[in-house]
Amino acid sequence: MYVEVLPEYGLVVDPMIGIVTTAGESLAPVIEKVAELEAIADDVVNMLSGKGNLLASFPGRDNNLSVAGGVTAFWYGLAVGLFIAGIYVFHLM
Repeated sequence: MYVEVLPEYGLVVDPMIGIVTTAGESLAPVIEKVAELEAIADDVVNMLSGKGNLLASFPGRDNNLSVAGGVTAFWYGLAVGLFIAGIYVFHLM
C-alpha cells in the first residue's frame, strides 16, 4: 500500500516504513528542480553580502551591489538632508 505524494513526478510514500520512493518513474525532474532552487537560494544569500557574481548579471560585474548601494545611500541621504534643512530654514522665517 502506497500513498501518492507528488503524482506528477510519480512519488509515493510507504506509510509502514516512512520512505518516499518512486513508483516506476525517474527522480531526474525532481533533482533538476532542486538543483535550480539551490542555485537561486545561493544567489539570494550572495546578494546579502554584495560580493560575487550573481546569476542574472553579466560577467565582470562582481562588485555592483556594493557600488549601487553606496550611490543609493548617498542620494537618499542628500534628499533627507535637504528636506530637513528646508524645514529648518522655513521654520526660521
